[in-house]
Amino acid sequence: MNFTWFASAYDTDDALYRVVTLVQITGVLILAAGVPRAFDDGDFSLAVIGYVVMRLALTFQWLRAAHGSADPAERRVARRYAAGLVLTQLGWIGMLFVPDALRGYVFVALMLAELAVPVVAERDWATHWHPHHIAERYGLFTLIVLGETIAGATIAVQQAVDGDGHGSLDGLVPLAAGGLLIVFCAWWIYFAVPIHEHLASNRQGFVWGYGHFLVFAAAAAIGAGVELAVEQTVGEAHISERAATAAVTVPAALFFLVVWLLHARHFKRTTVQQLTLPAGALAILLCTLAGSAGVPLAGVAAALTVAVGYTLSRRGARAAAA
Repeated sequence: MNFTWFASAYDTDDALYRVVTLVQITGVLILAAGVPRAFDDGDFSLAVIGYVVMRLALTFQWLRAAHGSADPAERRVARRYAAGLVLTQLGWIGMLFVPDALRGYVFVALMLAELAVPVVAERDWATHWHPHHIAERYGLFTLIVLGETIAGATIAVQQAVDGDGHGSLDGLVPLAAGGLLIVFCAWWIYFAVPIHEHLASNRQGFVWGYGHFLVFAAAAAIGAGVELAVEQTVGEAHISERAATAAVTVPAALFFLVVWLLHARHFKRTTVQQLTLPAGALAILLCTLAGSAGVPLAGVAAALTVAVGYTLSRRGARAAAA
């Protein structure tokens, strides 16, 4: 996310910029390789190394921006970004030496510090960014996360079928169909409005950008929930049907609600239009009570929400034209 905003303001697309970007990508790959070890064994060393590689490359980009600017205010902001990134990376390295009992608290503190860097850096001068560029980058990342969600769910269903003969297909097909409907509807509502027209200031940009942490988390959690529901259906996850269903419906409802808060509500003209997505989120959440049928029902609820929203939008457009 930080790279997206930097690139919108300072993408020179010269050789050095591209090389440093490749270093950042390398850092991301190292971080990703360290995630399983961090979750399974509590060993964050490889993930932190990758993150430091990634962030120090971005620090270099900010120092380069400071060096190339003739505006003292702009140079000051770029140096604040660089200083903030360095300080937080020192914090992540220090976290490796903190006792396990305190590591969770330090992790949260450092996460908040990371989020505070752009706010502190731009408190008296705002970097220039292009709303259409920002909206496009965030949209592409949302699309990637939703695509990974479908891929993960597909693999889970395939493994379940291969490992259980074909006896579980009766339960898996409705589950997969419901999950697919939810993801399709999530894609639809996210891209239903041209949000770049709303991003007119740093204040709106910050709220919208930070709000995407919930969008990305919810989108990824839908896929993880479908995988868990598949495992529960074939007897590999020892949890209740309602809990497995909630693993899908809760993040799906959250996605609908957050997208309404960040996107859709700015373009709704009537009260009924405003209430469509929140009502859809509530309907999806209530499907949790249906147990094993909850995910297919949630898919239907999501599809009906999209259909109602689309119909109301078309009617509103025709009324405005008339």
